[in-house]
Amino acid sequence: MPTRSLDFIRIALYAILIALVLFLYQAYQKEHSDQSTITTTPSIQTPESSQNTIPSLPEQVTHSHAISSAPLKKKSDSHLIHIETDVLSADIDTVGGNFTQIKLLQYPEKLYSTEPFLLLNNTPDTRYLAQSGLISTEGPDTSETQAHYTADKKSYTLSNDKESMEVVLHWKNNKNISVDKVLTFKKNHYDVDVNYIVHNQSAQPWDGHLYFQLLRKNSEQNAHQNGLTSTVTYFGGAISSPDKRFQKISFKQMGQTNLNQTITGGWAAMIQHYFVSAWIPDHQESFQYFSKVNADNLYTIGMMSAPLSSPAGMTSSFHSTFYSGPLIADYLNPLSPTLKLSIDYGWFWFISGIIFWMMQHIYDVVGNWGWSIVIVTLIIKLLFFHLSAKSYRSMSGMKTLQPKLVALKERFAEDKQKLTQATIELYKKEKINPMSGCLPILIQIPVFIGLYWVLIESVELRQAPFILWIHDLSMKDPFYVLPLLMGLSMFLQQRLNPPSSDPTQAKIMLFMPVVFTALFMNFPAGLMLYWFVNNTLSFLQQWFIMRSINKK
Repeated sequence: MPTRSLDFIRIALYAILIALVLFLYQAYQKEHSDQSTITTTPSIQTPESSQNTIPSLPEQVTHSHAISSAPLKKKSDSHLIHIETDVLSADIDTVGGNFTQIKLLQYPEKLYSTEPFLLLNNTPDTRYLAQSGLISTEGPDTSETQAHYTADKKSYTLSNDKESMEVVLHWKNNKNISVDKVLTFKKNHYDVDVNYIVHNQSAQPWDGHLYFQLLRKNSEQNAHQNGLTSTVTYFGGAISSPDKRFQKISFKQMGQTNLNQTITGGWAAMIQHYFVSAWIPDHQESFQYFSKVNADNLYTIGMMSAPLSSPAGMTSSFHSTFYSGPLIADYLNPLSPTLKLSIDYGWFWFISGIIFWMMQHIYDVVGNWGWSIVIVTLIIKLLFFHLSAKSYRSMSGMKTLQPKLVALKERFAEDKQKLTQATIELYKKEKINPMSGCLPILIQIPVFIGLYWVLIESVELRQAPFILWIHDLSMKDPFYVLPLLMGLSMFLQQRLNPPSSDPTQAKIMLFMPVVFTALFMNFPAGLMLYWFVNNTLSFLQQWFIMRSINKK
């Protein structure tokens, strides 16, 4: 293959990498500019927001029943119960016993901020609620109104000497039917056990349906769009079923058609960057999954149980789990084996998974995500050492062949076909594969993309410091030192490569480090750290190989 064709292929590969960088950069910019629209001011309770959100019952259930009984005690719609654990700060409205606010105490809103990250909230623009209930003509919830519960206290705190804490909400009608909604909070857990205990002391069986749902505003709908490159970490709904372990239900899909699917052993979730809220019902029970958009632009995804019954004179219980917290596989796996799929690692998810697995185990030893990236880069270089060495030997051979290639070009200047044939014969004689020089670029592309998604999707690296001025590996280098070092290392590495026989292509290759430095300026510091360390190790390996060949 002529040198000119090789140079063209190399430039084409760099062009592909540049396109991918632009694609990822605009996605990264969109994600970080839109993130502020998801978390805003503290919750302002609006009673109307908790009303008229009860899902429709299955078609076989009559909706025309009048409300036959009312709670004996009724609290104000705006009455809140506050719950505090070591990881959660939550507000629950006694109307429906629903979550109206959740703050994640171990995740600051911003770097250096003492304000915890606000996930669930009841503000008009970013409303995000988690609701559940028992719908029956006998209560506690009906097809028209939510239950009005009472509680023993207005505030609950999980003490350090206890592993769990129960918050019990009470409801009772005038027909000797009472319901306890028991929420169990656990130390260092973001999942909450939600149990409904129906005490039916009436003369008739209690019949009803259990429902769970998540409601939120599409707070990104007015954000700027980047056209063809508007792909970003996923923001929207998702469900899981035995047939499809992870199925995205976007806000756009919810607006176009209502979900209606019967699933056993699944879950429903709302996913955003770094965090997720999910209802995980009893895996042995069948639920009808639904979605809808109401007049208030609340996007809803949830599930409704098959008919339930509590015989007269008996006590029955119904259980589910609610999770609202970070996208961490170790937290999600115990709840459902498929819930960890909500961690979206993009196109090369299998590579991202391997990279994060290595980084996590190294971090457990060194205690710093930056050094973990450095060590993982070193491991990747060692894994591809022999492959890269073969490539670098070929490139070194190409450099020594330059005088012979120039002579062939002068000799067959008028006959392109003979030039190509003579060039190929020279490569065979010298046992050099010119295409192997492109191998380092090909290897780096999937690893680069895989690490990119690890850095922007793994909540463990959110606000993770490295050394000196790098205080957040998931954000850009504030002083642009790492991008400049990356560009310098790329320039030095190119100086070791054989020069192009075409002056124009030689200038393009020489300009590549400048282009990449400019493109990478605002990329995550962790990604720049990887690229700089990788280029430096590649330079040292290539220099050593060329030095050995020159000695021989």
